[in-house]
Amino acid sequence: MLYSFQKKYLRGLAHGLKPLVFVGQKGVTPALVDALNQALSDHELIKVKFIEFKEKDQKKQILAEIETRTGCSAAGLIGHTAIVFRRHPDPEKRKISLPEK
Repeated sequence: MLYSFQKKYLRGLAHGLKPLVFVGQKGVTPALVDALNQALSDHELIKVKFIEFKEKDQKKQILAEIETRTGCSAAGLIGHTAIVFRRHPDPEKRKISLPEK
C-alpha cells in the first residue's frame, strides 16, 4: 500500500524509463505474470504498456489483476502506460528508498 506522496515520488523516478512489459490482446496470461515478476525482481519500478486495451476501465481492471497476481502496487496510470512498484524482499538489493513522510 503506497501513500499518495510515495506514488508521486515513484512517478517522478519512472519518468525516464521505457516500458519493459507489454499487455497484448490476451490480457493477463501466466507468461505475462512471469515477465512482470522477473522485471519487478530486477528493477523494482517498471512501466507496463497497454497495446490492445484503450478503455480506461479495462486498463484499471487489468492493472488491479496485475497487482493481485504479482504483489506489486500501482503508482500511476498515464495514458496507455502503468507504473508499478514492488520492493525487493532482500534489503541489500533494494535500489529505491521510498520517502516515509
